[in-house]
Amino acid sequence: MVQGVGFRPFVYRIAVAEGLTGFIRNTASGVLIEVQGRPGSVGEFSRRLCCEGPPLSRIEAIVETALPPGEETEFSIGVSGSGEEVETLVPPDIALCRDCRRELFDPSDRRFRYPFINCTNCGPRYTIVDRLPYDRPFTSMHGFTMCPECEREYRDPFDRRFHAQPNACPVCGPRAVLLDASGELLDVPDAVAGAAAMLRQGKIVALKGVGGFHLTVDASNGKAVENLRERKGREAKPFAVMMRDPVIVSTYCSLSPVETEALSSPEAPIVLLRKKANDGISSSVAPGNDRLGVMLPYSPLHALLCADAPEVLVMTSANFSEEPIVTDNEEAIIRLGGIADFFLVHDRPIYLKCDDSVTVELSGRLRQLRRSRGYVPVPVFLRQGGPVVLGTGGELKNTLALLKGNHALLSQHIGDMKNYDAFSHFEHAARHLQHLFQATPELIVHDLHPGYMTTRWAEEQGLPVLGVQHHHAHLASCLAENREGGPVIGLILDGTGYGTDGTIWGGEVLIGDESGAERFAMFEKMPIAGGETAIIQPWRLALGYLWRSSPELPALPFMEGRPLGPVLELLRRGTGVPETSSCGRLFDAVAALVGLRGEISYEGQAAIELMHAAGPEAGTKAFPHEIKREKGLRLMLVSPVVMAVAHSVNRMVPVPDISRMFHRTLVNLFLDIISEAATVSGIRTVALSGGVFQNALLFETLVTELENAGYRTLTHSLVPSNDGGLSLGQAVIGRSYLAGRYLGVS
Repeated sequence: MVQGVGFRPFVYRIAVAEGLTGFIRNTASGVLIEVQGRPGSVGEFSRRLCCEGPPLSRIEAIVETALPPGEETEFSIGVSGSGEEVETLVPPDIALCRDCRRELFDPSDRRFRYPFINCTNCGPRYTIVDRLPYDRPFTSMHGFTMCPECEREYRDPFDRRFHAQPNACPVCGPRAVLLDASGELLDVPDAVAGAAAMLRQGKIVALKGVGGFHLTVDASNGKAVENLRERKGREAKPFAVMMRDPVIVSTYCSLSPVETEALSSPEAPIVLLRKKANDGISSSVAPGNDRLGVMLPYSPLHALLCADAPEVLVMTSANFSEEPIVTDNEEAIIRLGGIADFFLVHDRPIYLKCDDSVTVELSGRLRQLRRSRGYVPVPVFLRQGGPVVLGTGGELKNTLALLKGNHALLSQHIGDMKNYDAFSHFEHAARHLQHLFQATPELIVHDLHPGYMTTRWAEEQGLPVLGVQHHHAHLASCLAENREGGPVIGLILDGTGYGTDGTIWGGEVLIGDESGAERFAMFEKMPIAGGETAIIQPWRLALGYLWRSSPELPALPFMEGRPLGPVLELLRRGTGVPETSSCGRLFDAVAALVGLRGEISYEGQAAIELMHAAGPEAGTKAFPHEIKREKGLRLMLVSPVVMAVAHSVNRMVPVPDISRMFHRTLVNLFLDIISEAATVSGIRTVALSGGVFQNALLFETLVTELENAGYRTLTHSLVPSNDGGLSLGQAVIGRSYLAGRYLGVS
């Protein structure tokens, strides 16, 4: 990663310091450097090249070739060339650096309060680049002609803004303006200060950021937050917030060293932090959740707004619920006109939609929940190279993965493929990924589910395709990011995945590697009474799980006022009632059984509230659990757990105690089934993948217990354990298929 990170001026400076002549030039296949001078000076140059690079650069390999001396008098920086193969890596969008932040708030600086200040060490990258080489004519800055002063900085190798492609100032660069709800320009002396004033009055402002629009309100104003929820169609899903600085964060949230570092890192993700009691932020920001998604201002526009506005702002993606983020000014006014009271916009185009990344610290490491701005397109480095393969991801939390050489290039978070706008975003991301890195796949890999939009898209591309089982892709994803070959014992837990038998999987123990896997164990199958309806109404799941688990249906409080008759009739008939081994659905059913959540307004809500009810530790008490063999498989029985939970409810055991016992029961059950798998296979390495492992209580307890028992545990941190990492596993399996090693799941 040597473009857009100050690498050429770095090389220029050390070459001049060592008295060398020659040149450096960006090419589409890397950076080409030629130096000439005394052997000792050339050797020192090579040493410094390896050891003293810019903080955002990354060198994968250096190849040195001896050349005969030539007639040269100086060292120069050449213009970028173009090669047949793109191998250079594009940097991600980088948070405002310390130097630019200082200038932004310095009244004597010519860029004082300029919302688009940047330098070689910070600023937008991936979201403004159209193609390589990463030079200004190929970015969304091509329409802005630099003034003489900016041009001087841009051309001076000793300047911090040398070849900073978005370089600009108030004279020649983009500008911000404030619009009313109808899109009319407001006559205010300072657009950012005007927007901040509106926020203090409880108004909703749509803000054009780096990768798209945010919707923002004062987080301490409960009425304003509720107003945003109503207009956005987001009933209860937590909002992210932006806080002015780390000191303010520490007054509202507990912070570990890992979390503190992540917040202030160049990637500047949202970090899920534990709330402190009586935090002064409206309870409507993150209802039913003991964590708060927090980020610091990462662009100069955000930094200025946060300096003028209330100290904590809701900062959520600007869209209606489940739609892609908005990026264009005119589109924003049309689509957000019924949500925002004001628009803080600018005239620098956004080429690529890119949501904020979401992370959490679990077991001492920062984990990706949504990998996007700040991390994309930094590759996941694979164990080995191979043919170009494209993985299309799943239906939810979609991403794409393009394998080229030993790089896995994942797209930004695309989201849920539920509507035309999301599908259009997917198609654009697929085209751009291949265009940017000049790679045409030999194979497109998709999920086994025949009804997914990604499956249909793959089949329409006119290229060879392969459908792979959902949970095998999860297993392969975990192996790939850990650069492991396997075989391993894979514990794969999620909500939904199409199985090879046509049923819905989601609580699986697989033994294998990227080439193939054996289904060693699964959860006992349970009915989904009502199909998709039951997923958003978990009380139906709970009723079905009870009906399957007990010859006599116990009466529980969650049943009161529910239309039980039609659901029970559906269960008795059995027609049109899908069955699932899903661990995610088990969490939903238990949350409904204990009366926490009979209906949900966003994916995972019931399971999240069940986890938060338990508190930070699972304790030692557990319900009975049972494993039995059936048709060559181990069945992890669900019925005993369901009935134990039901009996606890009837005995009026407090919900937090039931939740802790439920989590501990699952940990004990998983330890026992992994022990059986290890005994049979002789394998002592365990891979954990799937969206259920976003559950902090389950994940951290299980990882600790596995390591204490002597297992080597592989987990996700570079890519999400949820379906956001699925495309990586698909693509890696695709390479196995092309090599003739693919065996599938048996």
